[in-house]
Order: sequence, then structure tokens, then C-alpha cells
Amino acid sequence: MEKRTLGRTGLVVTPFGLGLAALGRPGYITLKHGQDLRHDYSVDAMQAQTHSVLDAAWQAGIRYFDVARSYGHAEEFLASWLSRREISPQAVTVGSKWGYTYVANWRVDAPVHEVKDLSLAVLRRQRAESDANLNGYLKLYQIHSATLESGIFEDSEVLHELAAYRRAGLAIGLTLSGPRQAETLERAVQIELDGLPVFDCVQATWNLLETSAGEALRAAHQAGMGVIVKEALANGRLTAKNDDPAFARRRALLEAAAQELNASLDAFCLAAVFAQPWADIVLSGAATPEQLASNVAALDISWQLAMTDNLDPLREPAQDYWAERSALPWI
Repeated sequence: MEKRTLGRTGLVVTPFGLGLAALGRPGYITLKHGQDLRHDYSVDAMQAQTHSVLDAAWQAGIRYFDVARSYGHAEEFLASWLSRREISPQAVTVGSKWGYTYVANWRVDAPVHEVKDLSLAVLRRQRAESDANLNGYLKLYQIHSATLESGIFEDSEVLHELAAYRRAGLAIGLTLSGPRQAETLERAVQIELDGLPVFDCVQATWNLLETSAGEALRAAHQAGMGVIVKEALANGRLTAKNDDPAFARRRALLEAAAQELNASLDAFCLAAVFAQPWADIVLSGAATPEQLASNVAALDISWQLAMTDNLDPLREPAQDYWAERSALPWI
């Protein structure tokens, strides 16, 4: 797999990355997540499953891995795999996130799975935890779900702390969520300390259902920021898992288009994201080696811009898309 530089971070990455949101904890909002894990939620079983997907990703050439403090044991699972496979810190790029704390206590039926707190105290605590887990591997640290409503951009203590990490050599980024992704990114791009931007990288949701952040991502990329795309398959809604009758007509449209290219549904939808010139890394959220192999086939699809125009009926208003996402069950 080709290598590229992630914007002005200087980090060397692959265009495909693997996110461990669905692998590091027993409950997650991906459709039919429990089936992917065979409903075996023991820590040992989930670590073995994670390692098997990481092995498949490594064999496919993926060298960027995405974790977060709120992804259960994702950091620990990744670290144990890197150690067992004797993979050097120079051979991979690892990004993690701070701001959410995992509180589900390994229960799928927990009333609350994660708690958001973007305070300086949480930043310092979680940075220490990430450093302990990913000793020598952590190269990108991101605010987890920065929003305008959170007040994070007005918190000078947090911004100065992040700027200090950046001066010490750690790339700093932010992830976006919700219908105001574009506005949030436009605000983040403007933030500077001592004449330098605080944020080198952005991770945002963009897929065939939710395209509202596209222009803001293009502008950020042109300004030198690295761009990582998450939830490219809409938490499973753009895969064969989605058997919701309300989605049937749109699924038929997707399947017909994918069939013309002899592609699986997921690979076809991922190819649409790879076709965006501002997308430096597209994350796979695969929970099994088979899903990973199907996802990676997207790299072999020759996407034509006319295909995107033909799929305009798929798009949802941002408010509707994020309301649907919020309603997905943690299973």
C-alpha cells in the first residue's frame, strides 16, 4: 500500500487506516456489532479478535491505527499486538483521542458507555494513560468530538497544553461529530498560539449519506491540515448489514451501482470516500478479518465523479443523519 504524508504533521501514513472503536469494547453502535463478536465478550476473546483483525490489516499493508481512551481496552489491545509482533514504532503511525472516559465496566447493557469531559484535568490524566499504554508509538493526539457547544476553543488552559505537546513533537488534532462539523472545523482552523496553528489534523465523518462537511474539509486540506475520514460506512448503514425496510430503496440503488463495478456494497461506498481528493486517510471500522478484506477491495475500484452525482438521492440532511446515528443501539 502506498505511503503519504498526513498534511503538515509530517507523519507517514497509508491511505487506509484501521479504527478500533468496534473492537476495544463489547458495546458499540455499529449495526449487528454483537454478531460480529459472536457475542463472546470476554476480554481474552475480544483481544484475540482484535489481534486477528490487526493481523489482516498488517498483511493488507495498513500502517495507520486509530484508538481512543474511551474505546475500552483498544489502546491496550493494540499495544499488546505491536509488542507480540515486534513491530517498531517507526513502522506504524498511531493516533489516539482524549475527552471521553469509558464507564460501561465491560457491560453491553450499561445505561451509559462513555462520559465526555474536555477539561485540562482529563487531558492530563488521559495523556498519561495513553503514553503508558502506547509507549513510544503515540504520534497523533486528538480532541475527541470537539464541538462549538463544548467551549473547548475558548479554554485557553487546554489550548496552551495542547500547544506545548505540539512543540514537544506530538501532532495535535481534533475529531468532529454532529450536524455542525463544518462550522466547528472552520473555527478550529482559525486558532493559533504564538503565530502557529494549534491543530495539524482533523478527523470527520463523511460518507454517501452525510456529505455536509465536504467543503470545509477541502478548505482545511488546502490550508495544510491532514484529513482523516471516520464512519465512512455510516456505522454499518452502508453495508449489507442494513436490512431496515425504510432503507430498502436506497440500498437497491447502491447495490445496482456496486454491481456495475463488480464490487461489494461496503467496498463501493468506501471507494466514494477515497475519491475525495482531500481525504488523506479513510478508516475501516472492520470487526472481523473478512470485513477488513472486503473493505480493502475499495482501493481497486476506479471511481468516476459521475457516480457521486448519480447517488445524490442517498444524501440525508445533516440533522436527520445525526438524529439517526444517535438512535443506534449500543449492542
